[in-house]
Amino acid sequence: MIVILEGIVMCFILLIVCVIGIRNGAVGLVTFYEKDVQDRVVKLGLTTKEKIKKSTVISGIALFVPALFLVPYMVYGINGVTTFKEGFIQMVIIYTIMNLFDRLFIDWYWVGHTKTWQIEGTEDLKPYIPKRTLFKKWFGTIVVFPLLALGIAHIMQLIIK
Repeated sequence: MIVILEGIVMCFILLIVCVIGIRNGAVGLVTFYEKDVQDRVVKLGLTTKEKIKKSTVISGIALFVPALFLVPYMVYGINGVTTFKEGFIQMVIIYTIMNLFDRLFIDWYWVGHTKTWQIEGTEDLKPYIPKRTLFKKWFGTIVVFPLLALGIAHIMQLIIK
């Protein structure tokens, strides 16, 4: 049960990053859009390439630091896991909850079915998450994050011993 709550904590972190990032409009997180959308908002004068780069760094830190450090801390520090198998399983569960929230709530519903992430002057570039990108995101959810959990569980076993 605690692992499910920890997955929800990671969803909340992801949600907070998005809410803060788009507080002044979706252009604030245009870094998550395809290159053609980014180029268009720069051309329209809504942002600059420098601001996009800065947003990429900040959002990357805000998303990946918790994924790489908080998740293992929750599993090994809070939950007290000591085995490779249990660490791997718990991290996969947490990452899966977080990624399903991202794929279903943020990508499918929030970006795909509301106007919150719409950027004026780019409507002709929709869908903002094309099928190829969606496939990559699902690949990350199904393959990359479990591999990340595998690697972290391995490293943690080296540290614990």
